[in-house]
Amino acid sequence: MNSRQILHALAAGALLLAASPARAEGTFDLPAGARFNKDKLAKITEFFKNEVATGKIAGANVLIQQHGKPIYHETFGVQDVASKAPISDKTIFRLSSLTKAITSVVAMQLVQDGKIKLDDPVSKYIPSFANMKVGVEKKAEDGTKTLELVPLTRPITVLDLMRHTSGITYGFYGDSLVRKAYKEANLYAGEFDLAEFAERIAKLPLHNQPGALWQYGHSTDILARIMEIVSGKPLLEIEKEKLLDPLGMTDTNFFVTEPERLQRLAQPLPNDSDFRVGRLYRTEVRQKWESASGGMVSTMSDFSKFAQMLANGGTFEGKTYLSPKTFELLTSDHAGKDSGVARDHYYFPGDGFGMGLGLAVRTDPGHAKPPPPGSLGELKWDGASGCYMVVDRKQDMFFVVLEQTPTERQRVQRTLKQLVYEAMEN
Repeated sequence: MNSRQILHALAAGALLLAASPARAEGTFDLPAGARFNKDKLAKITEFFKNEVATGKIAGANVLIQQHGKPIYHETFGVQDVASKAPISDKTIFRLSSLTKAITSVVAMQLVQDGKIKLDDPVSKYIPSFANMKVGVEKKAEDGTKTLELVPLTRPITVLDLMRHTSGITYGFYGDSLVRKAYKEANLYAGEFDLAEFAERIAKLPLHNQPGALWQYGHSTDILARIMEIVSGKPLLEIEKEKLLDPLGMTDTNFFVTEPERLQRLAQPLPNDSDFRVGRLYRTEVRQKWESASGGMVSTMSDFSKFAQMLANGGTFEGKTYLSPKTFELLTSDHAGKDSGVARDHYYFPGDGFGMGLGLAVRTDPGHAKPPPPGSLGELKWDGASGCYMVVDRKQDMFFVVLEQTPTERQRVQRTLKQLVYEAMEN
C-alpha cells in the first residue's frame, strides 16, 4: 500500500468512527407539488455515504430545493477529521470561485442603481488600465518564443470584466507566456488591498485583446475595485449593505478569525488540501485584500438564500434585489456566436453553456451524446474548493453542494447532477 492509499485508509477510518450519520433514508417528507422520486433521491445519500466511507471526501452538505421548499437536505461526514465535528448548516466552507457569483450580483445592483455602466471603460475608474498592452507570442525559427507587447484595439469595459473577456488571466493554469508572466509577478506578495492589487494587474500584459476570448482570471477583482470606487466603501461593506445583510447571510465573509467561527470551518482531507489556485488560502488570517474572485466563505444556511433569490428571478421573501430587466441582463448569454468572443480549451463554462454576467447559462444541449441533464437557461458556477450551485428556473429548482475537495470535486459534481435529474419525475 503506497502512502496515498494509507492516508486514504486512515482518513476513511477516522470518518467512519467520527461522522454523525446522515438522516436515515426515507425520513424526509416530500412537500406537495414536488416532482421527485423519493427512492431515487436515496441514491444521492448512498453516493455521498460511500464518498465519506472510502476516504475520498471529509464530508458534504447537499440541498435540493424546489418551489421554495427543501426536497432533499442531507449532511455527510465531518467538517474536519482532526476535530471530528459533524457537518451542519452552520459549517463554514470556502466558496473559492463561487465568490464571483456573489460579487457579480452586487455589481449588477450597482448597475441597476446607475452607479456603473456595462460599457464604461475600466480606465474611467482606474486610469492605469488605459496604458495596458496585449502580449502576443512570436515564435522564432529556432522555436523560441518571445512576447511582443501591442496596443489595445479598444478599451477594456466593465462588461469585459463581468463576462471574463478582459484579457486578464491567472498564472496557475496553462503555459502561455502571459500566464507565466502572471506567475512570476508574485501578485500575492505582502500585504495589499484591492486598490494595490489592481495596480499590480495593470503592470502585466493582457492575454488577449478585450472582447476576443473568454479568459478566466482576476477580472472580478478589478470589478470589485470599481465597486469600491463608485461606492466609496470597502467591498465587504458594500456587499453587506446591498445583499448579505438583507438576505440574512450573517456568516458570509472573507475571513474566519473568531474562535467560535473557527470551530465551524470545514477543512479538506490532509492529503487533498492543495486548492491549486496559485496561492495559500489565508482564510484564518485577516488581511487587507478581500478577494472578490475567490476569497469568500459561507454556510448552507446562508448560501441557500442566495441560490433561492436567483431561482426566484431576483427576489427573496418579498424584497427585490434585482429587477426583472437587471436579472435578464445578468442571466443572458453575453459570449454567444454574435458576440465576437472565441472559446478555447480553457472555456470553463463548458459545452452547451454561454456566459452571463458572473454565471454560466445553458444555451443548448451541447455535443455530448446523451447530453448532460438540465434545462435551457440553467445557471451554474462552482469553485476550486468543490462548492457547486445549479439553478434551474424552468423546474423552479436549485441544488447546492458545499464540500472542500479540490481533487474530487468535478467527479462529485457530475455525479450529483446526474442523480438529481434522474430523481426528477417527468
